[in-house]
Amino acid sequence: MFLGVDIGTSSVKATLIDEAGLPVEVAQAELPISRPKPLWSEQNPSDWWTATNMAVAKLDVDRRHAVKAIGLSGQMHGATLLDRAMKPLRPAILWNDGRSFLECEELQAGTPEFVSVGGNLVMPGFTAPKLAWVRRHEPDVFAKTEKVLLPKDYVRLRMTGELASDMSDSSGTLWMDVENRRWSDVLLAATGLEERHMPLLYEGPEPTGILRAEAAEAWGMSRVPVVAGGGDNAAGAVGVGVTDDGDALLSLGTSGVIFVAGKTFRSNPDSAAHAFCHALPHRWHLMSVMLSAASCLDWAVRLTGVSGAAELIRLAEQDAGLGASEIFLPYLSGERTPHNNPHASGVLFGLTHDSGSAQIGQAVLEGVAFGMADGLDALVASGVDVHQISVIGGGSQSLYWGRILAAALNRPMVYRDGAATGPAYGAARLARFHVQGGAVDDMFPPPKVLDIVEPRESDIEQLAPKYDKFTSLYHTIKKAFKGD
Repeated sequence: MFLGVDIGTSSVKATLIDEAGLPVEVAQAELPISRPKPLWSEQNPSDWWTATNMAVAKLDVDRRHAVKAIGLSGQMHGATLLDRAMKPLRPAILWNDGRSFLECEELQAGTPEFVSVGGNLVMPGFTAPKLAWVRRHEPDVFAKTEKVLLPKDYVRLRMTGELASDMSDSSGTLWMDVENRRWSDVLLAATGLEERHMPLLYEGPEPTGILRAEAAEAWGMSRVPVVAGGGDNAAGAVGVGVTDDGDALLSLGTSGVIFVAGKTFRSNPDSAAHAFCHALPHRWHLMSVMLSAASCLDWAVRLTGVSGAAELIRLAEQDAGLGASEIFLPYLSGERTPHNNPHASGVLFGLTHDSGSAQIGQAVLEGVAFGMADGLDALVASGVDVHQISVIGGGSQSLYWGRILAAALNRPMVYRDGAATGPAYGAARLARFHVQGGAVDDMFPPPKVLDIVEPRESDIEQLAPKYDKFTSLYHTIKKAFKGD
């Protein structure tokens, strides 16, 4: 058995796979999020460790005894500041936190190497501007900062006692020379840091330490190796076999991502696309990110009072359909690709007396799909060629949403076995690769296809005018968003 643990935003997922790489069991534990001020989003690092222990404990104990290695994945960009005793100095600042927009402007203007060396625009979601914000607003905390870790790497520290990270997750700090897969002194210095503040870098399948005796005893495991793993999107890509040139996935989690793998480094910062290392050696990826995806559906469930996301999707399909006229801008946490606007906010437009739960649900499904279409356009402008897209994440369980996505992106949506557990499954695959070795193509094949949703011409025609209105609506009202 091999264990994959994904430190998500809303939950920690633990997945077991067998010697053949097939998923065997999944468990999860929920995580709270704190939003103490506008644009702020934080979590307590100790909550990640508590939820990890809870999720692992839910797995069958006999299977836990058989685990040979562990892989980690997690939400990217979160700034976890540790003192000399390796204790958190403050709550972690998360990927969807937008407070550092002024620091972004200053870093971008003052250090052009963020683009020329790092290959990316400076955005509030990334780790570097968060440290610049702490340096300015919490100087005492900054002065005490001994190490900066990403969320999954804090859990690794608790598991192994080691300070380590992988290439894919660390790319999202903005402190890496991504093409050459190493920390950049110039980019670190821009935020007042040095390489000594960083963990050691490893490729995704490389071992970073051994499970501590206390954790091994609590989990009912031997003291097995813990491999580097990957950021959630890179690990999710590994999970569905997106490892070669032009392979693509769409992730419908709290955020929404389109991820295209490649064997060469390329970037397109002008479109706010992200250029990062993959979780496998000698591979990179381009990625578009929208900050709110399936989380928009959760918001709509709370708004309408229906019993859950599945019920809202059922109502949308049954009582609204693609003929509904309402438009939703899905910017509940601001937006990255292509707008790079932390001040953007969600909008429901075109409401009438006939607008009910079904129509709102339909607008949300379409709004997220239109945001994904914006992201795909940014990636295609970078020169990538995408023919079909594998869907992962919690939102991958709805084929009706897949129908809307297929039409909005004009690409087939491919649904594979184990897609809902995405990153945790990919992390377990990386652990298996460490132990068993072999060729990448053999060890990371795409899982079995369960469904393929082809774009329907009639759906494309129905959605096209709404996509045009979606686009024009943002540009019409963006000056009304605070700070624009």
